[in-house]
Amino acid sequence: MSVNPPKISDFCVVGVNHWEATIDIRERFSLSEIQKKELIEAALREGLESLFVVSTCNRTEIFAQNVSPQELIRLLVAYSNAKLDEFHNYGFEKEGRPAVQHLFQLSVGLDSQILGDVQVVNQVKEAYEFASNLDAVGGELHRLMQHIFRAHKRSRNETSLGEGAATTAYAAVKFAVETFDNLADKDILLVGTGKIGKVTCKNLINLGARKLTLINRTRDRAEFVADKFDLEVADMEKLPENIAEADLIIVATGAQQPVVTLDDMKPSILNPSFKVLVDLSVPRNIDPEIGDLKFVDLANMDFLTDVTDEAYRRREETIPIVKKIIDDELTDYQNWLSKQKVVPTIKALTSKFDTIREDEFEFFKNKISDTDKDKVENLTRRIVNKIAAYSIEHLRDHHESEQVTQVVHDMFKLETQKKDNE
Repeated sequence: MSVNPPKISDFCVVGVNHWEATIDIRERFSLSEIQKKELIEAALREGLESLFVVSTCNRTEIFAQNVSPQELIRLLVAYSNAKLDEFHNYGFEKEGRPAVQHLFQLSVGLDSQILGDVQVVNQVKEAYEFASNLDAVGGELHRLMQHIFRAHKRSRNETSLGEGAATTAYAAVKFAVETFDNLADKDILLVGTGKIGKVTCKNLINLGARKLTLINRTRDRAEFVADKFDLEVADMEKLPENIAEADLIIVATGAQQPVVTLDDMKPSILNPSFKVLVDLSVPRNIDPEIGDLKFVDLANMDFLTDVTDEAYRRREETIPIVKKIIDDELTDYQNWLSKQKVVPTIKALTSKFDTIREDEFEFFKNKISDTDKDKVENLTRRIVNKIAAYSIEHLRDHHESEQVTQVVHDMFKLETQKKDNE
């Protein structure tokens, strides 16, 4: 174990997000599951021990420990389709406490395009679990994530940040409602029935949609959602014809290339009628050139907002309280982190006591009857543990004091492992 204790300054984050980078830039930084796996595995080969990658519609960010931002930037550029100068123009980097605060704010929804976004914490959780399954998350980061998720839970239980439909899917439907006023008589086509697609479907129905058709590359998944709401399902091969018949088309799939192309618009071009197309995907699933068609109003993630929503104003009022929750959890984490500096001493102390106990037991065990050996061993272990407990408690209570730690070292002649480079 290193004698250098973990510190809040060990953490950093780099990435691009919707605040500075437009959707075409975010597309180039977006990472598929395979790319994320390759990036993490490369980081582990290079000696990094603790990191995870969040790549969503609005951001691609790497959060890590004990590494420089420059190393993370290099990895991000190497495993995405972006260039280094694009990162310098649109990216960000934070170190230490600001980096950890950013992760808190991201996870509770303060850093989201839709304030209080209810989906982002699941995206962070999935990213964390993905890296954990690759053995890429260390103990200090595991502990930090417990505080992150607790801050999110508290922000929902103690404030109204989670009130209203705070999702990009809801913002997309509100965008459509503002365009059409009424969805009840509109023909709507929803392409993609994954997580975002299902939420979008529910929002459409709640806001009055009645004529709704679902398309998914795997028809069974579309039928599963359709059965819940008594909706129509169409085959992907019939996409051009269904687009031509629809007034509103919303696309939300995980495809890495356009699902709706100019070729799919040919029947619509032959018989044009006004259409709204909404692309909820990054990389974009609707060819941007479709937006040049005169009868089409094309919106992507950059068009979506909820600032006109009354629920937004209620959520906005809770921001100071949520920031106080973040500060509380971050302080608790820093206190835990600070106590880790005495962990090597505690381990050395318990090891020393146990060695003494075992040596003495070894010396006397031949003088003890076999029936009493277990009782004596248990008794000596209990005595040693109780004596050690007082020293351990004192060390933890005075974890900031180098002097107390040194006294314990000197008193019991402890040895802790030195750094590898010493």
